[in-house]
Amino acid sequence: MATKYQVFVSSTYEDLKAERDQVIKAVLEMGHIPVGMEMFSAADEEQWKIIARHIDESDYYAVIVAHRYGSVAEDNVSYTRKEYEYARARGVPIIGFPIESSASWPADRVDTDSETKLLLDAFKERIKEKPVSIWSSAEDLYGKFSVALMKAIVASPREGWVRASASAGPQVTAELTRLSAENANLRTDLARSVDAASVEYQSEVDSVGTRLRSIEIRFSYRYASGDRSWQHSKSVSHALLFGELASRLMVEDEIDETAKFLAMVLKEDNARTADIVAINQVQELLADWNALDLVEPSLRKHSVSNKGEYWTLTDFGRAVHKRARRRRLLAQETTETPEPREEDPGE
Repeated sequence: MATKYQVFVSSTYEDLKAERDQVIKAVLEMGHIPVGMEMFSAADEEQWKIIARHIDESDYYAVIVAHRYGSVAEDNVSYTRKEYEYARARGVPIIGFPIESSASWPADRVDTDSETKLLLDAFKERIKEKPVSIWSSAEDLYGKFSVALMKAIVASPREGWVRASASAGPQVTAELTRLSAENANLRTDLARSVDAASVEYQSEVDSVGTRLRSIEIRFSYRYASGDRSWQHSKSVSHALLFGELASRLMVEDEIDETAKFLAMVLKEDNARTADIVAINQVQELLADWNALDLVEPSLRKHSVSNKGEYWTLTDFGRAVHKRARRRRLLAQETTETPEPREEDPGE
């Protein structure tokens, strides 16, 4: 019964394409199954779960390192090292292939940042804690990888994979075939549902953005000194107000602070400091946005003595804000730094 072994190939990608090709070629020529990052899209938390599962299912893990540390996760650890440490922790036999330090290598494929180089050097030393094969070219790596994998198979036998027909009777084989086809159909249906939901969601985002641009509102505000009577602003669109306030509401904003900020946005006399917009009008504005699922009361905890009313963006509100800012950024060649606004002197 011929056993095939699954080999997970880990490395940085753009700088080691030719070398990865040689290693994958060697795996296939030896009759085994290569697995690597070519199977996955950009790294994120969900993709990491998929990668970890494939490492768990692999019989051997190969890591190739040259002169780049690679993209890093939030903990400042590269995804290549993250994969390496996971395989090591799971007890998957590892074969390491660091490049010969004196080997010829293109300058544009070398990390130059001093901190990144230190991280890369530390990773190489970590790999060398186990037996490794040093390589100097893609062709050299091909030969050394083939020998190293054969040695690993002999030294650390693994379960591997066999044909279903070779390990089970015809009834089991037929059932596996049926289940495989059913699984493929379910994946197709799920993908279609996700695509349809995504299109519908983006359509709703656009629809609300259009609605915000079509509705206008006026506010009453007053100045901090001099005539303290209420002033009336010009009509402004909900879209303009949402663009001004959404950045403040990304985390949360207290309604009194929102009212003070709006007063500075709406005032017409630049020589005077605006005090505040009428709180009841701000509450009405937030209630309208809440009806559109753009904002919601914040659930973050505050001290018992803090009696403020806090609001924050919903996930849908963030999507509308992101879409509007993206549209604006793509429509202009440069962005301007916002002018600083005068803060209320009483703050």
